[in-house]
Amino acid sequence: MFVNRDVKLKLINHWLISIYFLLVLMIVVGGLTRLTDSGLSITKWELFKGILPPLNDNDWENYFSMYKEIPEFIYLNSNITLNEFKVIFYWEFFHRLLGRFIGIFSIIPLLYFFYKFKNSNISLKKYLSISILVLIQGIIGWFMVESGLTERVDVSHFRLATHLFAAFVILSLVFWFILELSDTKRFDYKIPSSLIFVLLFLIFVQIIFGAFLAGLDGGLIYNTWPDMNGFFFPDDISNLDYNFNELLATPSVVQFIHRILAYLLTIVIIYFNYIYIKKKLPLVPLIIFNISILIQVFLGVVTLLSGAKIFYASLHQIGSIFVVTSFLYIAYKNTKLTYSF
Repeated sequence: MFVNRDVKLKLINHWLISIYFLLVLMIVVGGLTRLTDSGLSITKWELFKGILPPLNDNDWENYFSMYKEIPEFIYLNSNITLNEFKVIFYWEFFHRLLGRFIGIFSIIPLLYFFYKFKNSNISLKKYLSISILVLIQGIIGWFMVESGLTERVDVSHFRLATHLFAAFVILSLVFWFILELSDTKRFDYKIPSSLIFVLLFLIFVQIIFGAFLAGLDGGLIYNTWPDMNGFFFPDDISNLDYNFNELLATPSVVQFIHRILAYLLTIVIIYFNYIYIKKKLPLVPLIIFNISILIQVFLGVVTLLSGAKIFYASLHQIGSIFVVTSFLYIAYKNTKLTYSF
C-alpha cells in the first residue's frame, strides 16, 4: 500500500514523541529509585531472566540473600525485613524493566521504518544515534550500580552524574529531532550562538552538580538559605587538602558550588532576557523558559529547606526536564541548521 511522505514523517514523529515521554518517565522513576535507596537491591545484571520478578518464596530468598552480601545491607540496612526488601526491589525492578522497554522501542520501530521506507527519500540514519545512545545508557547504568556492590554503601556519585547526564543528552537529542519534524519556525533575528552555548553549558553543569549532590546525600546538610548555617561558605572545609577529587567528594563543597552555579545562572539568564527582548523575538518561548527557571529555583530552595524530602526532591528533578526542554526550544528556533528528511 502506498503511503505518502507526510504520513511517513508523521509516523516517525509519533515514535519520537513516544520515546521522549518514555525518557521523561525513566528519569522520574530513576530519580525515585535513587531517592528511596532502591538502586542496589538487585545485585546482578540479568538481561533476559531479569524480565520477570521473583515468582516464589525461594526466588525471593535468593535475591534477598544476594542483597545481604553487599555493604549497603551490612552497614546500613542489616535490620531490613524481606517485606521491606520487596519494596525497594520493585522500584529497581520497574526501573530496569522500563529501561529494557525503551531499548526495544528505540530499535524495533526504527527497523520497521528502514524496511517500509527504504524506497523513499527520507533519511533515517541519524535516528540510529538514539538507539545507540540508549544501549550505551544501559551499560552506564550497570557501571553505576556495580560501583556500589563491593566497597561502598552507595553508588559512585560520579557514575550517577554520568548516568543522569547521558539521560538528558538522549532526551535533548530526541526533542531536537521532534522539533525538526514539526517544522518549527526559526527566529528572524538571531541571539549570539555563544550566549546560547554558554547558557546551555551552565544548565547541564548545574544538572551534573545536582546529581553529585544527590549521590552524596548533600541535601541532608546545611538546610538553610540563602546562608549555610549562618555562613556564606560551609564551615567544615578548613581541614580539606583542596585536591580536586576530595573537593568534589565533599557534600558541603558540592552544595556550595551548586548554589553558586544557581546564582551565576541567574545573572546569565537576566542578560539573556535583555538580549532576547532587545531583538524583539516572540515572547511566549521566553516566558515559558523563565517560568520553568523560577519554579526550579523555588523547588531547589524548598528541597533544601525540607532536608531533601522525596516529594520535593523528585519535583526538583522533574523541573530540570522542563528547564532543558524549554531552553532547547529557544536554541532550536535560533539555529539556521536544516536537515533533509
